[in-house]
Amino acid sequence: MERLVKFEVLGQEYPLYTDAPEEDIEEILHLVKMQIENNSRSSRRALPANKVAVLTSLNMAGKYVRLKRDFEQYKQQMSELVERLTAGIENSLPSDRDTQTDVREIPANKSESRLAQND
Repeated sequence: MERLVKFEVLGQEYPLYTDAPEEDIEEILHLVKMQIENNSRSSRRALPANKVAVLTSLNMAGKYVRLKRDFEQYKQQMSELVERLTAGIENSLPSDRDTQTDVREIPANKSESRLAQND
């Protein structure tokens, strides 16, 4: 259920409607506030809040793009590893030909076994 969450950044209050869990909202707001504070402190001169927000957005988007690329590389590496492991397992198992037995060689019951011995 969507609810109103109010938060303050750089002295301004913002309303946000969300259905995200409370702990997610707290983590997101903490991350945003920390990034904004870092960007506003790292500037040599005081920047307006809107510029700090834009710089923070760009920094966070850059981190997101790097993480997304890293995750795609990780998925590709794991996919290749799964393929190699699967091939290794399949190659180590006996082939169907090695495990097949000629049905004529196994007697179906004891009477057939006795008949085969009498021949």
